[in-house]
Amino acid sequence: MKALDTNVLVRFLVRDDERQAKAIYRIFKQVESDKEVLFVPLVVVLETVWVLESVYEIPRQEILDSINELILMPILEFEARSAILSFVSSARETKVDLSDLLIAYSARFSGCECVLTFDKRATNLGLFELLR
Repeated sequence: MKALDTNVLVRFLVRDDERQAKAIYRIFKQVESDKEVLFVPLVVVLETVWVLESVYEIPRQEILDSINELILMPILEFEARSAILSFVSSARETKVDLSDLLIAYSARFSGCECVLTFDKRATNLGLFELLR
């Protein structure tokens, strides 16, 4: 199995480089016809969220819709898929920073009771514990 890098997912989603977008579609079609899957590490999802927000200034709901659509693609196998699904669902109902929220759900699904943080806003969700 092969894994995807952040730049591949970002290019697939934003399609701002025609040559690279075509290469990605070609690879995806090949993987599909070979009945294989591509692995998406959790850190790639985190970086993708950050890039879409900070570089491309894509609205929060569009980012969440994009992540949700990627999860539904049968050729993609996500690390911590359940954590990502919970993250998407929760992120639609809260204003907590997307990156922080994904970190929290990753920790929760890894068996942690909370994430220690200095970020007072993040503690409103209950997945974080404020350090003083």
